Amino acid sequence: MLGDFMPFLANVLVQVGFAGMNITSKLALESGMKPLVLVAYRQIFATIAIAPFAFFLERKTRPKITKTILFQIFLCSLTGATATQVFYFVGLENSTATIACALNNVIPAATFVLAALCRQEDVGIKNASGQAKVLGTLMCVGGAMLLPFYHGHTVGIGESSIHWKYADKLTSKSSNNGSSFFLGPFLVMASTVSWALWLIIQGRTSKKFPAPYTCTALMCFMASIQCTVIGIFTDHSISAWTLSSSIRLIATVYAGIVCSAATFCLLSWSIQRKGPLYVSVFTPLLLVFVAVVSWALLREKLYVGTMINCDDDVVGFSVVGSILIVGGLYGVLWGKDREMKQTKSNEIEADEATLKNAGCGKDDLEQQLHRPEEKENHQAGDA
Repeated sequence: MLGDFMPFLANVLVQVGFAGMNITSKLALESGMKPLVLVAYRQIFATIAIAPFAFFLERKTRPKITKTILFQIFLCSLTGATATQVFYFVGLENSTATIACALNNVIPAATFVLAALCRQEDVGIKNASGQAKVLGTLMCVGGAMLLPFYHGHTVGIGESSIHWKYADKLTSKSSNNGSSFFLGPFLVMASTVSWALWLIIQGRTSKKFPAPYTCTALMCFMASIQCTVIGIFTDHSISAWTLSSSIRLIATVYAGIVCSAATFCLLSWSIQRKGPLYVSVFTPLLLVFVAVVSWALLREKLYVGTMINCDDDVVGFSVVGSILIVGGLYGVLWGKDREMKQTKSNEIEADEATLKNAGCGKDDLEQQLHRPEEKENHQAGDA
């Protein structure tokens, strides 16, 4: 029971952490921080945070790091850290947080297709477990896409008594650079494909190299070099790289420690335990958490999409989409649980059959050994 609950809790906490990152990062971008600079600092802080854990906790249990493992970790850093984050934050700068979060929720569908093609996930459409996974994935994606575009009736819960006034001051001072109808969503979609690829590659890497802290430290270190080079190439002015603003420092440290160091460790461990599809279906929860947090702290000013003009709509329509997301998530979890139980049952039956065959072979051998003795005793009695 606890073994099934811990991966569930870890993935929910990951999405809560990502919700906070969307708020702090959007504020940092509106303060004038360049997205590529934010990504570079994020990887640097993540490397500093996770390196001691990798050194002390896995010093004796760490498997040998071969060239093949290093190459796989390099691919993980290229897809899961560099490409995903560069595409996402540049897309976030050219779009809105609501649209970015919504498009991010095609990850379960992309992961399911890639995992099936790479034979890391058994579709099993003829079985009830396979049908539950397919239907649940579609419900998660459909509910997530419904959240920012469906105009429903508002829920009369009033305004939150908690409000972050600093956000109002920051957004009022920031210049409005506008958003691109095509560029922003296109880059966010590119980041989702990169993230799905990382889930697949990480699934294979975790099996060959079951050391999540070391894997995360190496991945963040490689990504910090990649992102720093890209960031300096695009903007090498000193003013762009300063962290004098408090929101810039908070956003980079939070993203690095919580959303890179801790998140990559938890996700690597979860992928090793449950597989890439299990991890990906928690992604739609992000938009639900963002809607709640933005209502509570920001009066939803950061998360109103280009097609929605009423602040209260975010809370109003989130109920319908949330029901689909939770229902789809339950369907996938039920399908995965039933699939794993069936796999264990098949393994037990195979082991029992092997032991039975071994026992029969042993009995036959004993009978063959006893037959000469019985023949000799019979001949001695006749004499």
